[in-house]
Amino acid sequence: MAREFGRPQRVAEQIQRELAILIQRDLKDPRIGMTTVSAVEVSRDLAYATVYVTFLGKDDEQEIKESVSVLQHASGFLKRQLGRAIRMRITPNLTFKYDASLVRGRELSSLIEEARARDSDSDQE
Repeated sequence: MAREFGRPQRVAEQIQRELAILIQRDLKDPRIGMTTVSAVEVSRDLAYATVYVTFLGKDDEQEIKESVSVLQHASGFLKRQLGRAIRMRITPNLTFKYDASLVRGRELSSLIEEARARDSDSDQE
């Protein structure tokens, strides 16, 4: 019977949990604000991890780029803390990217609601 989740996926989930705590508790830079770690993808050899983040209340593209840059600059510190929290032979190198899927999902939801409202208005007439 095949395993449901491979090791890279299990490691990615653990990294996601630990990074969420580390960013919230240990990073004191006000430029990152409220950061959510939405997903982590780990390479098959567990040497690299891409961390997808979102920021609460930041819609300006420049603010988002600056926040991602701050996280990338702190990646060495986060990697060191992650290595202490998760016992692994190699702690993956972290790359941070902004996850625009939540913003896109909100936009699509509002478009659907507008279409439904227009349909219900035309049905009533």
